[in-house]
Amino acid sequence: MNMPADQLNIEYAFRLLYECIHGSCYGSIDTTTFSAWLAHLWLWIIVIGYLLSAIGLVVIVYATMRLFELRKREDEYYGTLLLAPEEAGGMNPRWLHIETLAASTNASDWRQAIIEADILLDDMLTKQGYVGESIGEKLRAVEPSDFNTLKDAWEAHKVRNQIAHDGSAFDLSETLARRTLARYEAVFREFEML
Repeated sequence: MNMPADQLNIEYAFRLLYECIHGSCYGSIDTTTFSAWLAHLWLWIIVIGYLLSAIGLVVIVYATMRLFELRKREDEYYGTLLLAPEEAGGMNPRWLHIETLAASTNASDWRQAIIEADILLDDMLTKQGYVGESIGEKLRAVEPSDFNTLKDAWEAHKVRNQIAHDGSAFDLSETLARRTLARYEAVFREFEML
C-alpha cells in the first residue's frame, strides 16, 4: 500500500523502533545486554582514542625535535659564507664579471654591474663580521676608523638604492656608473678582495 507523503507519520515509525528495542516487538533485544554492550563498545572507543592521541603526541614531539636538529644543521652548513676563489692573477672572478658588465655600452648592464657590486659589498661586510638586515644597517655598524673608504661605500650604495627603487626610470649616465664602480673598487681594494 502506497501512502502519500503528506500522510507518512515519521514519529510513529520512530516510536515503533523504540518499542522494538525495548522489548515490545517480536524477537526484541534484551535492553540490559544491549546497554552493556554499548557501554563496553564506548569504553573501547575511548581507550583507542586515548592511545591514538598519545601516539600522535609522540609523533609530533619527535617530528619537532628532528625539525630543530635539521634547522641547526642547516644553520651550520649554510651559515658559513663561501666566497668564490680568486684566480691565479689575484683578481676575484665576481669582480671580473662586474667589469665585463661595466665595459658594455648598455645602461642596463651598468645597472646590473652596480647591483652585483653591491651584493659583493654585502658579502664582504658579512665576512668582516658586521651584522644587520641590510647593507645600510651593516654600514652603520662600521667604525669609521676601521674603514677608510666608508664614505665611498655609502655613496655607491646610495646609487644602487636609486637603481633598485627607480629601476629603468633612473637616468644612469656612463660617468655616474663608472664613478660608482670606482667607489666599490676602492672599498674592495682596501679589504684586499681584488
